[in-house]
Amino acid sequence: MKAVISAVAHHVPEGVYDNVWFESKLDTTDEWITSRTGIKERHFAFEGGLTDILLPSAQKVLKQRGLKPEDIDIIIVATITGDRVFPSSAAILQRKLGAINAWGFDLAGACSGFLYALVTGAKFIESGAGKRVLVLGGDKMSSILNFEDRTTCVLFGDGGGAVLLEAGEDDSYGILDHILRMDGKGEAYLHQPAGGSLKPPTVESVLNREHYVYQEGQFVFKSAVKGMADVSFEIMERNNLKADDIAWLVPHQANLRIIDATAARMGLPHDKVMINIDRYGNTTAGTIPICISELHEMKKVKKGDYLVLSSFGAGYTWGSVLIRWSIDT
Repeated sequence: MKAVISAVAHHVPEGVYDNVWFESKLDTTDEWITSRTGIKERHFAFEGGLTDILLPSAQKVLKQRGLKPEDIDIIIVATITGDRVFPSSAAILQRKLGAINAWGFDLAGACSGFLYALVTGAKFIESGAGKRVLVLGGDKMSSILNFEDRTTCVLFGDGGGAVLLEAGEDDSYGILDHILRMDGKGEAYLHQPAGGSLKPPTVESVLNREHYVYQEGQFVFKSAVKGMADVSFEIMERNNLKADDIAWLVPHQANLRIIDATAARMGLPHDKVMINIDRYGNTTAGTIPICISELHEMKKVKKGDYLVLSSFGAGYTWGSVLIRWSIDT
């Protein structure tokens, strides 16, 4: 019994901030940002929490399937920017959604969080432990960005999406395979210095701006290029798939050059790569569900299509997931 995606939706905040917006605040230009990242604009929500971003996606998914909130068994939220340290954003979302019969939890896999959560949700379906699993990925990155640091604040955006997992009737469809990896040595190059139990919040840590994203871009970039490219090629190879067999590469949207390198490793042409980094930036755990949702909305993915999802993030964490699409367009 394979888990299939039976519904998908996404949501981003209304506020759009293009690269020109940063020019009056930082020593940067639209050309500099675009040429190095591929990003032209992103969405920020300076009010509300993550669950306010994710709730519309959850509601849309239920509407697509004609379900009630109480029909959901499990809620998994992939994020590093939950509403609170505790309780979980899954619990807060359960209350807001009215999913009174669901239990759930948050999963902190950074940019790979959605893939980690997707595989976890699929295992609940495959084992029979859940009938309907709501998997959400998203981040309110504006809450942990130093808007005086031009090397990081221009990269990220706020947004997220949701998929509903259910048991499929045909095991040739659904989530067919996955490769998930992690290397804790990457902590040094991408982390949030303070705010956890290692270094709890203090007046000093706030004044020193230690509650924002810290990234050594070149180290992360080089690791991401190799990690995403290798694991995406590996999942194709071990499932005996060629470039012609793949309908879409759905990559994490961190940097256009990383995406291009991954596609090249897989031998995929540009028109088989889902790209929306120019409009949203890096929404961390939200990038892949947003991409899948847009493909579905635009009717660019059809039943039987093979999709390779691929990501790389803090940890380091990285991985790929092979899906055979099961929703009729």
